[in-house]
Amino acid sequence: MRTATTVEASGDWRETAEFVLEAEKLSLDICWVAEAWGADAPSPLGWLAARTERILLGSGVIQLGTRSPVTIAQTAMTLSRLSGGRFLLGLGASGPQVMEGLHGIPFARPLTRMRETVEIVRAAATGEKIAYSGKHFTIPLPGGEGRPMRLSLDPVAVPIYLATLSPRMLELTGEIADGWLGTSFVPEGAAAYFDHLDTGLARAGRDRADLDICQGAEIDIVPEDRLAEVVRGRKKELAFSLGGMGSGATNFYNAAYSRQGWAGVAAAVRERWQSGDRSGATELITDDMVLATTLIGTEAMVRDRLRTWRSTGVDTVRLYPAGATLAARLDNLGRGIDLIRALGD
Repeated sequence: MRTATTVEASGDWRETAEFVLEAEKLSLDICWVAEAWGADAPSPLGWLAARTERILLGSGVIQLGTRSPVTIAQTAMTLSRLSGGRFLLGLGASGPQVMEGLHGIPFARPLTRMRETVEIVRAAATGEKIAYSGKHFTIPLPGGEGRPMRLSLDPVAVPIYLATLSPRMLELTGEIADGWLGTSFVPEGAAAYFDHLDTGLARAGRDRADLDICQGAEIDIVPEDRLAEVVRGRKKELAFSLGGMGSGATNFYNAAYSRQGWAGVAAAVRERWQSGDRSGATELITDDMVLATTLIGTEAMVRDRLRTWRSTGVDTVRLYPAGATLAARLDNLGRGIDLIRALGD
């Protein structure tokens, strides 16, 4: 399995940059840069492209609608060039709370917008003139003075990863993407994702070997006498994902956990969180929910969990190292990398 991590540039950028540079020394394979509602992803990716030599760099993720498809293509091609071909384009539809509440952009028809965006990005990257007629995008705009144009950049093939959770989006990922950026993953409930990915793969005449399964989780390797405390501390974050991520009507994380066997708990957590009872929502999260969806535990526990991830079909493990200091986070990351490397011996 390959190793990866995700950072974002909204906090102390100097410390974050040092983390990435040290991660490269630890032989980490990929660093994804998040965007969400904080710092943008392409700006720090350009900086990292200049400061790193080997590590792959990806947008994790650029959100549909915040940029035109051709702007996304320009960004991807530019970052690929700046990094010497080390760039991976991660795209995600985000959700109505961010798209409509922050950007003022309708969230409707994300499936169509995702498919058409990927098609336009790939067409633009060939270096040929761009002419596209879809349900959401038409290039050039009809009725005006525009004519098909090509980008004045050398053609480049940029791998495209999609961050998806819903069944139809997962099918689309299997059909058209080079990789899947997954989250809220439980190996024992992996069929909730893989069945849909496989449907899309089959539709395109592909199989699992054609799709990089990149799955992420927090890693915190702790002694047994601290395990209960660490698990308790993680419960509020999980309650926020189930109750506060998204709008009152739309929460893709809640739906993902529901499909993996926790429908009753997920619904109750969401109800309490939305009503303002954050403590009550947190109390509903069980130890098993935390341990099943993270890489938290003793070294032996985490090693066994990684074996399960590998046997389930994960190709790339995206590690979110816990720790109050840079040194602590790097220690967790390094230990995780070592455990993953050892699985291949």
